[in-house]
Amino acid sequence: MPGRFLNTFKPVTKIMPEVKAPERRIGFTEKLVWTAIVLVVYFVMTEIPIYGATTSGTQDPYFYLRVLFASTRGSLMELGIQPIVTAGMIIQLLQGSGMIGVNQSNPDDRATLAGITKFFSILMTTFLAIAYIIGGAYGTGLSIQKSLVIFAQLFVAGMIVMLLDELLQKGWGLGSGISLFIAAGVSQKIIWDIFLPLSITADGKAWGAVIGYFQSLLGGENALTAFVYRSRVDEPTMLGLVATIIVLLVVVFFENLKVEIPLSYAKYRGFRSNYPIKFLYVSNIPVILVSSLFMDFYFLTQIVWSRFNIDNSNVWLNLVGTFNATNNEPVGGIAYYITSPQNFSQFLTAPARGLVYAGLLVGLCVLFSVIWVEVGGLGPNAVAEQLVDSGMQIPGFRRSVKPIQEVLERYIPTVTVLGAIVVGVIASFANFLGVFGSGMGILLTVGVLYQYYQIIAQEQLTEMYPMFRRIFGME
Repeated sequence: MPGRFLNTFKPVTKIMPEVKAPERRIGFTEKLVWTAIVLVVYFVMTEIPIYGATTSGTQDPYFYLRVLFASTRGSLMELGIQPIVTAGMIIQLLQGSGMIGVNQSNPDDRATLAGITKFFSILMTTFLAIAYIIGGAYGTGLSIQKSLVIFAQLFVAGMIVMLLDELLQKGWGLGSGISLFIAAGVSQKIIWDIFLPLSITADGKAWGAVIGYFQSLLGGENALTAFVYRSRVDEPTMLGLVATIIVLLVVVFFENLKVEIPLSYAKYRGFRSNYPIKFLYVSNIPVILVSSLFMDFYFLTQIVWSRFNIDNSNVWLNLVGTFNATNNEPVGGIAYYITSPQNFSQFLTAPARGLVYAGLLVGLCVLFSVIWVEVGGLGPNAVAEQLVDSGMQIPGFRRSVKPIQEVLERYIPTVTVLGAIVVGVIASFANFLGVFGSGMGILLTVGVLYQYYQIIAQEQLTEMYPMFRRIFGME
């Protein structure tokens, strides 16, 4: 069955668009240039509006999910990296469950798997583009011609994003497009929310929290009121700025919190190392999976509502989700409770909604963390086998899987659950305080920046000492 899956899709993978891997070694400076080009293309796409599409001036119901997928409302980056992320998650789950068998040492198997992932990315791009159009994201009553024009723009933009990501991963640049776009989008959002001097609201005050706050004080407004509230509920506040700093420090703290298990090499006496078990053991994967589930469910409920229950008269469909016909925002049902309040004032208006959302997010984060550890080869038994196969052992224990597994079982199940709870709490309650870029965005960005720090340090080391290229597997 696993081999049959690859063979079934092999003819399809041969016609997938592809970025050729470099045939020569790309220097660090050249990689920086290619990475910068990809970043510029991303920012340009976020500024180009979709031709023929109209978006209302109301709040964006996908606002706090957009940072996860590096998307921008009403632009060519509307879908962002969601198709790639969703397709990648599907393939990893199928591979981890044993439904797809891949020999990673076989270049043909690796190429086929990459092609299958692209195929699923294209399918997800098609599905999401249709869902946005049918769901009313660009208005209701669109003609067939206008719908096709919008679909074509979303589809082509999705293909460009997929190829930009592959360009970096093939070795032309640094890291991956997915990580780069997330970090860039969140960083831009944070800077804009703090300092943007432009006014896009009726009161004429700057959008940036710092400038807008001092304008409010000079206008005679109460300092505490101006600190917490703005004229529009989606405007950044000083409370959000303080919360952003606190959340950033908390995330950095937990990112570096870990337990180190001492190891020794059986073949080289006296050579010791440590196996770190991070507190955030499965990183941000749980919140990504849960957010993808929420967004996909939200899409489906909008489609069902717009087609069969636009007047909110069906009792059973109302349980799934009811929406405001004017601005398409959720007002009831499951769809209402899986979307987060976007700031402190919205949370105070509907605290029950916020608490239910937080409970669902934390609970599902724990569930998906446990599942991911099992199917992703991160469980105590799988890690113990990997360590033994690498010639390692814990000092004082015999070199076999069982004793190492028993030691790992003291930590991995615990950090899996506790880490998932912390990630869920940060991602949900940070939103309630109006954190810039969202708690989820900060979680992802800190992890991405840490990865880029390691990549750049490794690249600079191999530039100075080429012999390390073989050690790092870069040749």
